[in-house]
Amino acid sequence: MVGHAAQDIGSFIRAQRESAEVSLRQLAERTGVSNPYLSQIERGLRKPSAEVLAQIANGLRVSAEVLYMRAGILEERTGGSTRDALVMAMELTEKQRSALLEVYDAFVSANCASAPPEEPKPDGTKKPTASTAKVPPPSGD
Repeated sequence: MVGHAAQDIGSFIRAQRESAEVSLRQLAERTGVSNPYLSQIERGLRKPSAEVLAQIANGLRVSAEVLYMRAGILEERTGGSTRDALVMAMELTEKQRSALLEVYDAFVSANCASAPPEEPKPDGTKKPTASTAKVPPPSGD
């Protein structure tokens, strides 16, 4: 038997597949990964490689990063992102997750388009320029 991480990723993949209403055979066709191997992964008997996880993520239309974190390949980030939370929302169907992700991405794109220009900080990240930074209106004291 392979370790706890393999069981965790296997049960997560199974839950994602069932939530998406995709059979094991359909997932095998979408991913190019054999049906028996997918079954072994879901049952925690095999630990998939990063490449196989990427194929599964693509077949299930979920973030490969989420699968990598679940499998212990990537460290989980503290705070997590909204996008990751939407992808991992097990109580939603695949269609519901897709719809929410489309709306979320549209809002993020709209906000980025209207964001003020940024200049690099000494550490290489960006910050709003003094001339374009939004200043809150004075309080009515």
